[in-house]
Amino acid sequence: MTAHKIFDGAFVMYSDMHLKECTSYFQSSTDSSLLYIDHCREGRIESEIGNNAYSYLQEHEMRVDDRRSHSGRFCFPLCHYHGMTLGFDLDIAVPALKDFFGGFSVDLYELQKKYCNDKKPFVIHNEPGIEHIFSELYFVPQQIKGDYYKVKAMELLLYLDALQFSDSKEDRPYFYKGQVEKIKAIHDLITANLQEHYTMDELAERFQISLTGMKTCFKEIFGDSMYSYLRRYRMNVAATMLRQDSQKGIAEIAGAVGYESPSKFATAFRQVIGQTPMEYRKSFF
Repeated sequence: MTAHKIFDGAFVMYSDMHLKECTSYFQSSTDSSLLYIDHCREGRIESEIGNNAYSYLQEHEMRVDDRRSHSGRFCFPLCHYHGMTLGFDLDIAVPALKDFFGGFSVDLYELQKKYCNDKKPFVIHNEPGIEHIFSELYFVPQQIKGDYYKVKAMELLLYLDALQFSDSKEDRPYFYKGQVEKIKAIHDLITANLQEHYTMDELAERFQISLTGMKTCFKEIFGDSMYSYLRRYRMNVAATMLRQDSQKGIAEIAGAVGYESPSKFATAFRQVIGQTPMEYRKSFF
């Protein structure tokens, strides 16, 4: 996590996480004067929102909150998360912003009321204007960072002030602890032995969860349908084996990741990795 000061009371922070989970000890008062804007560029993050319910911030989503519920355990279902946060301590940032740009029309306290009057985080998915603003913040030349952060922060605040979010806000599903634990147990089961094959009905019955609920919750936690996720997982394991063990044949590796047919394995591998298994191996040896 790398933070840069924008002006007094305001910062931008880049987060590059490669871990399964972490714990936050952040504490904010019930009358928080904070305004935080999070953007996920890649991966996803799981956070508890109270009453044993969990929400997920995923790729190309922006979340606005006041950090009143930002302590506890955070999980990264894909074991990585890349994004950024713009943070404002309003009691300090508002006067500093007036000193920097006296004619700035956005009232940050009103902006906080607009987006943070619900106990749930405010999430916006795939809003083109917001994506454009954040995309430029990921690649800032060193020599202009100071002024550029100020300009982009004001641009984002202006955009949020003007945004009519009835068409932009996405009512994301929230899942309770029991559901999340079952889905993670299903994930552990289907990835533990890739030679084993389970039907959706078998998994739903085994873990006593509805078929629809299982599919919906799995996609929310891991970012893809169970079938697509498991196929990609198998191909990534196969790619590691192709790189690390030149003595193993293609058919043997195919069998190790659950494919009896080398031709079907080669087709799936190309669809996921972009090369045939042989082409991929030759690029390393």
